Amino acid sequence: MQLAGIHHLTAVTADASRNHAFYTRTLGMRLVKKSVNQDDVSAYHLFYADGAASPGSDLTFFDWPVPRERRGAHSIARTGLRVGSEASLGWWEARFQVEGVAHQAAAVRDGRATVDFEDFEGQRFALVADAKPREPAHPWARSPVPAEHQILGLGPITLSVPELTPTDRVLREVTNMHHVREYVSPDGKVTTHVYEMGGGGAAAELHVAVEPGLPGARQGAGGVHHVAFRTTKKDYPAWVQRLTELGVRSSGPVNRYYFQSLYFREPNGILFEIATDEPGFAVDEPMESLGEKLALPPFLEGRRQEIEAGLKPLNPA
Repeated sequence: MQLAGIHHLTAVTADASRNHAFYTRTLGMRLVKKSVNQDDVSAYHLFYADGAASPGSDLTFFDWPVPRERRGAHSIARTGLRVGSEASLGWWEARFQVEGVAHQAAAVRDGRATVDFEDFEGQRFALVADAKPREPAHPWARSPVPAEHQILGLGPITLSVPELTPTDRVLREVTNMHHVREYVSPDGKVTTHVYEMGGGGAAAELHVAVEPGLPGARQGAGGVHHVAFRTTKKDYPAWVQRLTELGVRSSGPVNRYYFQSLYFREPNGILFEIATDEPGFAVDEPMESLGEKLALPPFLEGRRQEIEAGLKPLNPA
């Protein structure tokens, strides 16, 4: 039983309107679902993805009025966003310069050309050149970014932990990931271990940086809430059973309507989710008009008027 790769990553913003503008206009991603946090309906849950709302391309945000994240260990430290070539990285560097986006010069990390950058709240990303993606590109026709330079999807995702052993055991013995290599930071101070899911590749890697000298992170705006890994509807019950049999405390089955979820924390406190590819975001909206209206799962539809009254309008895409 193997996870197929990164399913989605959920982060935190304190400014939904500016967040919407940055990810649709500056990064050119498609808003594929405008919904609410199902556990806190006063907050938006915004889903950005590729043109087809593909599993593995989905970057999501909870809109919470919280202070900025305090960076540190016990956290998801950087989110990889894949593009199709090194030429695309050059295009993005020029765009970031024009748009005033904080970024670093292109460099090679773990054998891949990479450009680190941050959004307006300090959310940390790395554009990664993925010349041989495992799945076809699905560009968004209405994106302000040319099709050949658009973001293909997520990965790799980097964790920061003070100690490797507990996390390593969970990744190998619970989630069936494989430790495939490690690399050292340019200053020689941080060793990062690479774990692979399914067929591997940048879309199916989790990087674990061991940083014992860092204080613990405090979650907030500009930080990451959790990362989700891909499974199928067929294998989902077996993952629920596996965590139970191994004595891993979890949420148990959770129906998010657009996918089935299963949440648990690894020993360093980072929240993981196993999520199904099916049924997807087109289950309640036509593919051509995803994200244009507030979408609510059936169990919240009866509260639509109340929920809409409590939400701030977003800027048009």
